[in-house]
Amino acid sequence: MLARKNILKIKPYIPGKPIEEVKRQLGLKKVIKLASNENALRPSGAVIRAARRAVLSANRYPDGGCFYLKKELSKRFKVKPGRIIIGNGSDEIIILAVKAFLAKGEEVIIAKQTFLIYEIASQIGEAKIRYAPLKNYRYDIDAIIRLITDKTKMIFIANPDNPAGTYLGKREIERLVRSAPRDTILYFDEAYFEFAKNMKDFPDTMKYLGRKNVIVTRTFSKAYSLAGLRIGYGFSSENIIECLNRVREPFNVNSVAQEAAIAALCDKAYLDKTLKLVQNGKAYLYEKLGSLGIKYVPSATNFILIDVGMNSKTVFKRLLKRGIIVREMSPWKLKNFIRVTIGTVKENRVFIKALKEILQK
Repeated sequence: MLARKNILKIKPYIPGKPIEEVKRQLGLKKVIKLASNENALRPSGAVIRAARRAVLSANRYPDGGCFYLKKELSKRFKVKPGRIIIGNGSDEIIILAVKAFLAKGEEVIIAKQTFLIYEIASQIGEAKIRYAPLKNYRYDIDAIIRLITDKTKMIFIANPDNPAGTYLGKREIERLVRSAPRDTILYFDEAYFEFAKNMKDFPDTMKYLGRKNVIVTRTFSKAYSLAGLRIGYGFSSENIIECLNRVREPFNVNSVAQEAAIAALCDKAYLDKTLKLVQNGKAYLYEKLGSLGIKYVPSATNFILIDVGMNSKTVFKRLLKRGIIVREMSPWKLKNFIRVTIGTVKENRVFIKALKEILQK
């Protein structure tokens, strides 16, 4: 094989099945997708209009520095543009951080199980991964702190976590920040920030940006409904941002995504509508799952981790035949679990009806 040996050991990330693929494979006309933590709502009118305007200039390369998007983010979060990076999804910033800061053999700490990209990116960089098991579906800060050594270069914290949906509070994050060496990068992945920011005791990690070893990243894929355009952003010190830009592709974020993101940031009414949909949807699913005697993990995100009490692959396949795509969790070593994104009112009802019939059989 021509590939590096460590590449052959990596298990590729397998995304949730696309709607069109399921329609083709199973000959279905109607399919609902509750697998990938996307927004159930289409982008707002303002976003669509901005995207259409940007398409008219698609013959030109995009602004490699994302000047106007950084300006809007700077105004909103009171952070200088030089401390902001824009990525092709927040996933790309994870990969850039590993490229820029993790040398072969250096140690990185991640939870087990959490967002799989941390592990994949670290394996590509040939870093030594140290795993901290979850405790009651939550990050265990004490376990993470115990794993820190003088070789620890980076610690990934998904807050809230994917796939558990749980989050760490202010005191836990403060303890980690105090315990981590100044030359260990603390990477706070806040892809679900908008859903969790008003939760009791949710931490304000932006206040740690005065330290030179903190990265905070967020995304437009979830609450802002731009998953298909692939755009995320991050904050850090100017030195860290400069290093990330050294390994970033010159035109990593397309012009349509940039304009759509600016419009999305300015559309508060749409964001409020999304948050209300998710809040009401979770309440409905909690009630119905409880009445069916099905266990679940209370979530600070737009998805729920559900223990179906039987082989999750079987449940996944049976739901798929009914045109319902969920996330089957065996790749995360959660064999009886599925992860379900909050859908529209109708989609949530269709899912509950199908799940009830499947489990009763």
